[in-house]
Amino acid sequence: MEKGPAEIIGRGTWIDNVAKRIVEREDRLKRSKEVLRVESGIGASGIPHIGSLSDAVRAYGMKLALEDMDYKSELVAFSDDMDGLRKVPSGLPEDLSRFIGTPVSMIPDPFKCHSSYGDHMSSLLREALDRCDIEYRFQSGSEAYRSGLLNEQMTILLEKSDAIGRKIAEMLGQKKFEKALPYFPLCDRCNRIYVAEAYDYLQDEEKVLYKCNGSEIGGKRVEGCKYEGEAMVKNGEGKLSWKVEFAARWSALDIRFEAYGKDIADSVKVNDWVSDNILKFPHPYHVKYEMFLDKSGKKISKSLGNVFTPQTWLRYGSPQSLLLLMFKRVAGSRNLSVDDIPSYMDEYDMLEDVYFGRVKIENPSKLRKLRGLYEYVNLLKPKEKPDPHIPYKMLVQMASIAPETSRLDYILNRLYSYKMVKESTPDLVKRIEFVSNWAEDFRVVEKKKLALTEDEKIALRELAELIKKVEDAEKIQTKVFELARRHRIEPPILFRTVYQILIGSERGPRLGRYIVDIGREEVARILLEQVR
Repeated sequence: MEKGPAEIIGRGTWIDNVAKRIVEREDRLKRSKEVLRVESGIGASGIPHIGSLSDAVRAYGMKLALEDMDYKSELVAFSDDMDGLRKVPSGLPEDLSRFIGTPVSMIPDPFKCHSSYGDHMSSLLREALDRCDIEYRFQSGSEAYRSGLLNEQMTILLEKSDAIGRKIAEMLGQKKFEKALPYFPLCDRCNRIYVAEAYDYLQDEEKVLYKCNGSEIGGKRVEGCKYEGEAMVKNGEGKLSWKVEFAARWSALDIRFEAYGKDIADSVKVNDWVSDNILKFPHPYHVKYEMFLDKSGKKISKSLGNVFTPQTWLRYGSPQSLLLLMFKRVAGSRNLSVDDIPSYMDEYDMLEDVYFGRVKIENPSKLRKLRGLYEYVNLLKPKEKPDPHIPYKMLVQMASIAPETSRLDYILNRLYSYKMVKESTPDLVKRIEFVSNWAEDFRVVEKKKLALTEDEKIALRELAELIKKVEDAEKIQTKVFELARRHRIEPPILFRTVYQILIGSERGPRLGRYIVDIGREEVARILLEQVR
């Protein structure tokens, strides 16, 4: 017997709260809850970035929450591969400009490994989803039109196009669809979409009449071939405008939840109205999220060329750290770069420590949320026991000085000697692979300045000069105690400060030996950077 929303205690995360509201809304609508299907769009016009992945991951989180409430759910990943190419993404061959306006499912793959450009791009996101163990049903947009999935909805939308055009003008001030149908025919002569304007729908013959007059695509005027023709809408010879296509998909696939980015808020607003009033299908419950930005504050975008791909993240960080980025919160924009990966790796460790009671949280509500977040990051399949946690920054330092041909053995042997681990585990081996990649590509982890007292700065300067001269690890260890007392600093506080500077953690291996292993000159340089 399924649970009602009031019976669900949940994990206290935003995911649980939204899932509860979805079920409550379905009850108010008196719709069947046999399957509560969620959807995510998959862009196929450029290299997918972190933001592209977040849409699908968050939808999957909703699927997990609904299933945890004893409802059947499914994630549909809908590839927009019937869309035309609007711009050549930065970094791709400029020769692709000859395909501007061509559906991406009809453009040859420039990398020559997939059936089309669109298939190649969507496969990159699918690969990232697979590596994160996200389960989904893939739906190609071009196949949806060819197979007739949207036929019933297209017929209604084209028959009611006058009312839709008036409403779009009223809601957004856009007059375009008062004259043109919300449908883009594929020109039979030049094989381009967007350039042909659909001006009439012959209902009895189920065809659209069009003229290939040209249009603005990607901010530039693209001239049409002047062909006048007709498109059989049920044969996949065109596609619906974004102003109505979402609504058609929701209705055809019975979608109950879909998140969206604020950049397409106007399109969602219109589609909601179309779904409710034209297709008579109550639009899905929505969550609006903001964009991931690069460190300059610009939206991460395939067209701008500042793409931060999921594959990049997964070269240096675990799938769990990437899922933590997505599930941690949904509101607010976030500035993001590769430099954030070590922080998320360490934050995941902290979350695991909380989950298994290694770190105590006194506030019951906060504890429940953090435990719940950990469970979602592990796709509601948490580990039975935690792994040993080695600070990412510390492992990077070790990887940077380890022999390239034996990094794994070198680091493991050091960890054994520090008594930080007793044996190797698959997760530890994988983490060493991540930091080895980082050490090869970047060599250093971004260093954050700590707020230090004047006494601490003086002590650290003296320590830096001292370790340049003293070679013995035990003598260095003793000198740290002496420096702390001389400058009226509690020794544990000074040790903690040095650990935070060196490895980003409040504790670590025996300090004197670690300093000698990493290199006394290097450690001195790092300490002096902090006090300049």
